[in-house]
Amino acid sequence: MNSFLDSTACAQVLKAMGDATRLRILRSLVDHPKTVAELVAELKIDQPKASHHLAILRHAGLVRDMRDGRQVSYWLHPTVHRQLSESEGLIDLGCCSVGLKKE
Repeated sequence: MNSFLDSTACAQVLKAMGDATRLRILRSLVDHPKTVAELVAELKIDQPKASHHLAILRHAGLVRDMRDGRQVSYWLHPTVHRQLSESEGLIDLGCCSVGLKKE
């Protein structure tokens, strides 16, 4: 994710974040990377739904993934994670800032 997004890219990221389940996933990944199975158990959602939302977040550049055999682990994009760590929960998209705090 770039440190500055133009209006179109910013709108796409905001759209990806505009879902309660996706926000819960992002909040969950603030602490450390998790597998899809861990997210499913923690958030009490089914695996296809989790995978669908993770794909949207990945496409928006908010998370990254790595496959290890049958398991896929997800973590916050380094830029997002660094901004959350350094700015008390704010992600600066360039066009606006979004707060993401633990529930």
